[in-house]
Amino acid sequence: MAEKRAAFEAPFNMVNDWIAEATASEANDPTAMALATSTPDGFPSVRMVLMKGCDAEGIVFYTNLDSRKGNELAENPKAAILFHWKTLRRQIRIEGEVEAVSAEEADAYFASRPRASRIGAWASKQSREMQGRFEFEAAIASYMAKFGAGDVPRPENWSGFRLKPTYFEFWRDRKFRLHERITYKLDDEASNWALAELYP
Repeated sequence: MAEKRAAFEAPFNMVNDWIAEATASEANDPTAMALATSTPDGFPSVRMVLMKGCDAEGIVFYTNLDSRKGNELAENPKAAILFHWKTLRRQIRIEGEVEAVSAEEADAYFASRPRASRIGAWASKQSREMQGRFEFEAAIASYMAKFGAGDVPRPENWSGFRLKPTYFEFWRDRKFRLHERITYKLDDEASNWALAELYP
């Protein structure tokens, strides 16, 4: 059983190993990843977000649930993510279904954020139009006054998602564009990974 568990965790451990290496070499945001969702009519939609957790349960990120990505994931809870580290010449593609994190997880992460970020989560109507920066700054000032020196709780429309991978692709640059591509594809029936290597 322990061997099966270790085999299942292998691609997740590889993600964390590569992120640890990127943390030592990337100037900014080594956990940044492109998150691709889909509109209800099938158009792809992509943006950068920060990974906030990776284990055998999945890849976690947080957002305003009323944002474009939040609405798209509510409509179609499937997504793809891409890590790319220019200094390491590596990238990881991950695909899977998405589920909400628990309220307890969201509360714990929200409480760990800087106070200004927590105020910003209340003030921002993410992805919606505003009249100008002054409108946002006025909302920030309003919530700063509301919460004063007290606790800033998590807004109901701010939480997290966990992408539960069904596919990983680990890509490494090689000379003459003879790159290395290793994939893990989930076998739903056996609950394990089929390992393969792709032509570059």
